[in-house]
Amino acid sequence: MSIKSADYEEILATYSGRQAAIELLREYRPYLELLPSMRRPLDSTVVITLPLARIDPDVLEMTQLAEVADVSRSRRRHSIESERSTNKPGRQAVRLPCEIALLMCDPEWQVTTGVAVFVFVHRPNEDFYGLMSRWRQTQLLLDRDYEWVMPLAYRHVVGDRADRIYPLFLLSERSPERLQRGLKGATLPYVVCPTQAEPPARFDLQADHTPAPTTDLTRETPHPGPGRSAREAQPTSDPELEGDLWVE
Repeated sequence: MSIKSADYEEILATYSGRQAAIELLREYRPYLELLPSMRRPLDSTVVITLPLARIDPDVLEMTQLAEVADVSRSRRRHSIESERSTNKPGRQAVRLPCEIALLMCDPEWQVTTGVAVFVFVHRPNEDFYGLMSRWRQTQLLLDRDYEWVMPLAYRHVVGDRADRIYPLFLLSERSPERLQRGLKGATLPYVVCPTQAEPPARFDLQADHTPAPTTDLTRETPHPGPGRSAREAQPTSDPELEGDLWVE
């Protein structure tokens, strides 16, 4: 059984918010303990869906992401630069091969603490090799100095380079079982997300025009014959009626 596109989109949309992302960290306590403040978890995380980072071209060549570099190079002139940005010449904006980046942030100073958790959602038609390769590519891309491309909602946050990066894999109930075996063997954490139930089958109730059997509820109870009382009559249960009828 393979994961469906709707399952992938549902998981991605669900954990793109900060509240849901924090609940996701609760599924793996060592990552929950990375939060700078347990009392202010919402102010302690920066959640970026499909994150972007500015990376040196030589790193891109090493990770064989030239096709991504070509796209980012054409759009580089249109990127919005932060007032505090210290972009180095030649760096290119690249989308990381993960779905979500959770950057730990100091709730008071609004500065990232150098710790990040990267979420990888199992994609349709993706096997264990492809899933692991995306994590390895992320490690290679972020091995050297880089800069975060902060979304508009987090422009006030100073995003420094993460010194410690951790992966978290999200699988669907329809994901192949070998993915769990592989991640266990690699000692990498994963969470199995519930799958949407299949929609119930629809039947055309108008296709059958056979009238349902009816029962005449207006008939009178027969009078007991001579020499017999009503108590001697035996009850019989009619499945078409709600109560019992007394018949002779």
